[in-house]
Amino acid sequence: MSVLLISLLLAIIGGIIFSIIGLISGTDETATLVPFTLIVVLLGTPPEAVFAFFMSAILAKHLTHAIPTALMGVPGDTMAVPLLDHAAALRRIGVPHVALRKMVSGGVLAAFIALPVSLAFAQLLAGFSDLFKESAGVIFTVAAVIIAYFSKGRYVSIVLILPLAMLMQSLNLMAFDNLGKNLSISFFLGIAIGPMFADMMFALSSSARQSLLRDRPKEYHLAPEVRSWSGYFPNPFRVLTKRQTAYTSGAAFLSSLTFAFSPVGMTSLFGEATAARTRGLYKKSTTSLSVMNGVTESTYIAETVIPLVAFGIPLSPVALGPAAALFNAPPVFTSDPVHNLHSLLSVWDFLIYGLLGMIVAFLIAYPFTMNYARKATVWVMKNISHEAIIGMFMGLVAVLAFYEGELVGILVTFAVATVGGLLNRILGMGSGVQFMVFYGSSWMLAQIVG
Repeated sequence: MSVLLISLLLAIIGGIIFSIIGLISGTDETATLVPFTLIVVLLGTPPEAVFAFFMSAILAKHLTHAIPTALMGVPGDTMAVPLLDHAAALRRIGVPHVALRKMVSGGVLAAFIALPVSLAFAQLLAGFSDLFKESAGVIFTVAAVIIAYFSKGRYVSIVLILPLAMLMQSLNLMAFDNLGKNLSISFFLGIAIGPMFADMMFALSSSARQSLLRDRPKEYHLAPEVRSWSGYFPNPFRVLTKRQTAYTSGAAFLSSLTFAFSPVGMTSLFGEATAARTRGLYKKSTTSLSVMNGVTESTYIAETVIPLVAFGIPLSPVALGPAAALFNAPPVFTSDPVHNLHSLLSVWDFLIYGLLGMIVAFLIAYPFTMNYARKATVWVMKNISHEAIIGMFMGLVAVLAFYEGELVGILVTFAVATVGGLLNRILGMGSGVQFMVFYGSSWMLAQIVG
């Protein structure tokens, strides 16, 4: 079977799976993308097909995450949190369907701008790749401190960087003594599922369970579906006004030049800047939503593509989280030494197969979201159990950890998930900080204890 055909098939699979996952509110990108991408990589898939799958998955996820966000006021995932206020404003005046259409149309427009722009910028940065690779330990440590400072926990996150680095290196040393090799997959799987695993621990704890108890079921009021187009495939440029198209395009271009900042922070920043320049509740909210959902796409693409193409090492929050398996999936991909998509694909490969993945996701997720948002939401709420979804991901994580390190890998994964999840939920030490600590831990301890 040709590489192009395999890439097309996996792009379709990624588009379908993550269109469905996006409908389920609260599904974190890292906890969902990492296990599935790892499976694709470890199955021996051609690198072109891996990239097509990932690009299809992130675009599909960030299109359908607009459905619970706009219609129910529940964030589809972490990136949808900044959009809640404007979506709520439009729900209050009875036009949540308009909010949904603006969000997904802005996301599509931004995605197709972000890929070529981020690839071009990565080429400019590629001349500094040797410097970045030689200084990776320092860069990860400094990045951990910076991200920790801007996280919810701030100072406590900074204080806990060294203790967490010691814990991770101790677990890795234990794994090496037992297996004769270092672990990688088990650690970032543990960090990825940490918040989800912490919630499970809260539910099992007699003292912490009170924070999860509710005295009545949540109620959601969904607006009726209203169509303003004929046929199955609406035109995104007719959904957005000329002003919204211009603002979304500009935001997508600028955010595609960044790769070291928090995607959630960039989404909030561009949303606030847009709102400040727009008058009237309706225009302000619809324009801000189109821009913000566009930025969720452009930042994810840029923060994946720029480190991958320019350096081959994960130097962004997205590269260290949802896209981690594109950099490190031993024994197939490694970042030290660099042997991953950076060294296996050309710039043209990234462009062609990235566009292939995004076009497939667009053809699947965009008309589905525009035509069947309400019906899909009702079906998910009635028929899909969150507990079942969590169980599925825990099962995937256990299988992947066992693949890497057998029983030791599983123990390391859930040890890291326990500590990382509690640090995240209770002390506000975000997953991005923890990923940076993991990749910089060996350098940190080498400087301190030799």
